Amino acid sequence: MSWEKVKNFLLDLLFPKFCFGCQREGTFLCQDCLSTIEIFRFHKKLKTKFLDDLFVATEYKNAIVKKMILSFKYDPFVKELKKDLANLIKVHFQLLDEKFDFSDFVLIPIPLDKKRLRWRGFNQAQEIGKELANFFKIPLISDCLVKKKSTLPQAELSEKERKENLKGAFIIEKKVRGKKILLIDDVFTTGATMEEAAKTLKEAGAEKVVGIVVAIAKPGDDKLTL
Repeated sequence: MSWEKVKNFLLDLLFPKFCFGCQREGTFLCQDCLSTIEIFRFHKKLKTKFLDDLFVATEYKNAIVKKMILSFKYDPFVKELKKDLANLIKVHFQLLDEKFDFSDFVLIPIPLDKKRLRWRGFNQAQEIGKELANFFKIPLISDCLVKKKSTLPQAELSEKERKENLKGAFIIEKKVRGKKILLIDDVFTTGATMEEAAKTLKEAGAEKVVGIVVAIAKPGDDKLTL
């Protein structure tokens, strides 16, 4: 038995998993509760000034989805939720009638600033990206897009404040000229974060930037409450 399997066995023994929907032991999201989440079967193209398209798996307003994402991002953190959240994205792509070829893309996660990364211990977008890299069979580049300054949590701000909060927040530390990029995050609300990141990538010469998120929220829906 590999060390990874031993570690997972011990973690399950010491910290058993319970479904975020029905509290059934053994998993964070059982098949019955997964079936209650509306995963989008259609792709509605969204193009902004810098973002070429956006893929969304489901809606943030679903109580189970919201609870999972908040538990993934805020103390006490449930890092292993990355698999279940990434799975929502995988199912979304499997349900689409049109199949999209990302074989010539690279994955880049929305970065955290150093202070928030130390607090959380991991970048939630990067963890989801690791799962998607295996799914799409393309590389994940986690040290290319860097957040150079600390910003206020977007969920606490208005739409206008979100845009101001992120202005000039990102820098590029690895060459992206000519690259096609899948930009990964957990939630898309006003789009301020993803648009600013896409702007930074495009200005550095990226050919195409396509966003992928677990859920889409309306302004106000992403407040830090269950």
